[in-house]
Amino acid sequence: MGGTANTNGNLNPGISIRFGPVGDEDTAMGDAPGEANGHTAGKRKARLSAGKKSYVDPDSSEDDKPLSKRRRTSNQKQLQSDSEDDVPLAQKTNGTKLPAASETAIGEESDSDVPIERKLAKEKSRIEQKAEKEAKAIRKSEATSSKKVTGKTEKTINNVKKQANGIKRELSEKATPMKTVPKNGVRAVKSESVTPAKKGKGKAASVKEETEEAEGLEEEEEYRWWEDPTKGDGTIKWTTLEHNGVVFPPPYEPLPQNVKMKYNGVPVILEPDAEEVAGFFGGMLNSTHNVENPTFQANFFEDFKAIIKKTGGAKDSQGKPIQIKEFAKCDFKPIFEYYEMKRLEKKNMSAAEKKQLKAEKDEAEAPFMYCMWDGRKQKVGNFRVEPPSLFRGRGEHPKTGKVKTRVQPEQITINIGKNAKVPPPPEGHKWKEVKHDQEGTWLAMWQENINGNYKYVMLAANSDVKGQSDYKKFEKARELKKYIDKIRKDYQKGLKAELMADRQRATAVYLIDKFALRAGNEKGEDEADTVGCCSLKYENVSLRPPNTVIFDFLGKDSIRFYDEVEVDPQVFKNLKIFKKAPKKDGDEIFDRLTTSALNKHLSNYMTGLTAKVFRTYNASHTFATLLREMSAEGSVAEKVKRYNDANRKVAILCNHKRTVTAGHANAMEKLGDRIKGLRYQKWRAKMMMLDIEPSLKKKKGAKYFERDEDLDEAWILEHQAFLIEEQKQKITKKFEKENEKLLAEGEKEMKAKELEERLSVLKDMEKKFQRENKTGKVELDGRGQTIEKLENNITKLEQRIENMLLQAEDKENNKEVALGTSKINYIDPRLTVVFTKKFDVPIEKFFSKTLREKFDWAIKSVDEAWEF
Repeated sequence: MGGTANTNGNLNPGISIRFGPVGDEDTAMGDAPGEANGHTAGKRKARLSAGKKSYVDPDSSEDDKPLSKRRRTSNQKQLQSDSEDDVPLAQKTNGTKLPAASETAIGEESDSDVPIERKLAKEKSRIEQKAEKEAKAIRKSEATSSKKVTGKTEKTINNVKKQANGIKRELSEKATPMKTVPKNGVRAVKSESVTPAKKGKGKAASVKEETEEAEGLEEEEEYRWWEDPTKGDGTIKWTTLEHNGVVFPPPYEPLPQNVKMKYNGVPVILEPDAEEVAGFFGGMLNSTHNVENPTFQANFFEDFKAIIKKTGGAKDSQGKPIQIKEFAKCDFKPIFEYYEMKRLEKKNMSAAEKKQLKAEKDEAEAPFMYCMWDGRKQKVGNFRVEPPSLFRGRGEHPKTGKVKTRVQPEQITINIGKNAKVPPPPEGHKWKEVKHDQEGTWLAMWQENINGNYKYVMLAANSDVKGQSDYKKFEKARELKKYIDKIRKDYQKGLKAELMADRQRATAVYLIDKFALRAGNEKGEDEADTVGCCSLKYENVSLRPPNTVIFDFLGKDSIRFYDEVEVDPQVFKNLKIFKKAPKKDGDEIFDRLTTSALNKHLSNYMTGLTAKVFRTYNASHTFATLLREMSAEGSVAEKVKRYNDANRKVAILCNHKRTVTAGHANAMEKLGDRIKGLRYQKWRAKMMMLDIEPSLKKKKGAKYFERDEDLDEAWILEHQAFLIEEQKQKITKKFEKENEKLLAEGEKEMKAKELEERLSVLKDMEKKFQRENKTGKVELDGRGQTIEKLENNITKLEQRIENMLLQAEDKENNKEVALGTSKINYIDPRLTVVFTKKFDVPIEKFFSKTLREKFDWAIKSVDEAWEF
């Protein structure tokens, strides 16, 4: 489905050209200004009827005309049948026009002069074509297998889940259930590590021993839910549920009497509730991108004034009222300085004090960290109620700066088993409600005051319930691979559909599949002006002939989405039609389509299929294809880079971009210095070889012992000073840790004189460097050095340098691609596991401890032969 050549000579529509074509810029940009927004300056053709819309386009060929414009005899019947579907859903106005790309750089945007998407276009087309062949092969194989096994029709047999690729999936009702059933009713599978009963004992003793082992296993045995056929998509999620509720943030501690915000230079006395809100703003003065944002300031000041009024007003030191009317006259610096001092005090606490505070906190929170879910101990996710603060939001959120009020127990609903003990609310309070919702996987919920959204306390990412959710998500994407060819064939055909609603739907599915656009959901008027594919406005899409579409809108979480893409010529023509007058800014492009209608249509192909499944499918299938084509040669570092290269391709093709971080250049400079430092060490090691055996210069050649040109004298002096300071910090840190340990054990700490003696080695180090710089010779470090040991050291340094160069290349290539988004949310984690097993790379290279817990089911459920 890569598309055909267009008139501009660029192949494969369906790729991003964020910064325009590589070819002739004059040709690409020299279109008539009247056509830039999808309509000409001429008069619009009259409608054929009140219920029909003209599809005739000046650039369309005869073949491109819909069937309704050709000679046929059944037009009247067709008009009657489609009249209801063809009525626009809404004609909205007052749309807010987004700023130009140059005015803001928020969100996912590429800064590459030659977008890598263009380089990947052929690869994307190849993978899509391969996917369509694979889908046909899967359906053919299943149909053949079905006839051999049961003789039933394909439609019936597809409802039965079979074992595939080493994972037991849902079985039919007639399948044999597992034998091990714990008392809590949850089926479990014995771990492979379970020791079998010993032979040679009497029958009675053997039975007793097996009984005791079975009882012990009920507590210890691992629940491999991904192999449990009883855990389907039933509505009842749990039978018994016990937990201890939530942890509330500590109450507000008023500021000291001498710390006050000032208004027009006068210290202001506020009631605690108002003072707390002033502290929210004062405590974040160093977050300039927030506190200097005019929207943030305006929203905060509006809420701040309302709280001051509600709490009785502001006063000066004499008790006289102060009218706070202008934000510019407010001075929050005294509050910031106080909180900054408290932060430094906490930072400078000893390790023992920090450890004690953490232990006290952990002890207080321990009862809330776990719940009993159907008799199994499960870790709870975020059991802490959000503290009050200023709402920040993401991107250009219109409510940024508003006050998030303190959540009270009276706002919280608890979900728990009927027979379980309800956790007591804080003294003097009561819960809003106690429910026994067995269809819900939440433990507690409340409604926040900013957007009116509900917040839920759920199980942790590594819990059975969360794991099952991830598993079903990726299994749904795996199922889509069987139907992707039909869907693509249908929407290509639908691009020339007779009905406006059908043509809009086909165009939307094309954009979602090709460019990973989110479908978009309906929202209230007071929410951020975020859109998705189905809710794109007139001003969000610009057209540049022959087939370039420019998207510019606020997407999910108010993150700016700006991209230039080449599309199928028919898609370009459709968008041009959808934007024709009288449409204007604020009007929806897909005015005959909703997200729910789109998802309902997609569910006809496959149960549960929605627009968001395409993102997961495209990411996982692309990575799976690249994985099959990878070679296993090279070091671990080279294999890791190969994985990241594939992940990067997935992220680009699936549109997971990000802006270059502010600290990227600095981080790359530091990494470069580290590489130069290793090269300096390698040179010193070679020079030490000459110190042992000067004749080596003739044997190995003078070039072998030459110093790299960029390691000049100025850099060496700077690096030597850095090495001395680094060593000083290491010695000091070790001394402080040893002292803390002595104090913790009740012994006397070492005196400062001991530290001075340890630091004296730095003087020797400095003198040695001075001699080296003067003579050009490097003396041996320590005793027992040999030529062989130094050569081994040089080999190790060369390997470290090579690994760091690979890291630097990886880091530079990843500066504008969000690899984490793809790896964690869209690429099936089982594919990463397959990579590690197939190429013998530690899983720790890709998944942190938290992710290894989250994807424990994936790590334990597949081998290297598994395929997506």
